[in-house]
Amino acid sequence: MPSPKGYTRLQIAFHWGAALLIVQQYLFKDAIAAAWDAAAKGVEIAFNPLVLAHVAGGALVMLFALWRLSIKARCGAPAMVGESAAQRALAKAAHVGLYALMILMPLSGSMAWFGGVDLAAQGHKVLKIVLLALVALHVVGALYHHFVLKDGLINRMRRAEG
Repeated sequence: MPSPKGYTRLQIAFHWGAALLIVQQYLFKDAIAAAWDAAAKGVEIAFNPLVLAHVAGGALVMLFALWRLSIKARCGAPAMVGESAAQRALAKAAHVGLYALMILMPLSGSMAWFGGVDLAAQGHKVLKIVLLALVALHVVGALYHHFVLKDGLINRMRRAEG
């Protein structure tokens, strides 16, 4: 299947939706961390909408990632852009890592929260640092393309094209 010129509106919506949810997950993580600590001490956890938002947000991030992967499998995605094969390989590795983490983070969080699996909680903490690093790399790469290479790459996630 030939690579499309750009992303569909749905792919763009899921990209920015997942991005906003990931930011929300980091900004409001204190509530679920406090609830986890309370549960570990045997304290009953009162309902907190921020805890619910974290759990639901993680589930949505995973759903958006899986949905984007299914769209990509059916419709394809624009070709990787880069000055060299090494840049394209780095971009591909970062994207694979981002998708993997958008699936693994909610799974590990669910195993920890609903199953009480401490190892999953520890993994979740490590994965959040890796996710933050990959998101930073993704943003820096997009800004590099936009401001240094001026190749219009960032526009693929701003408006839909064929």
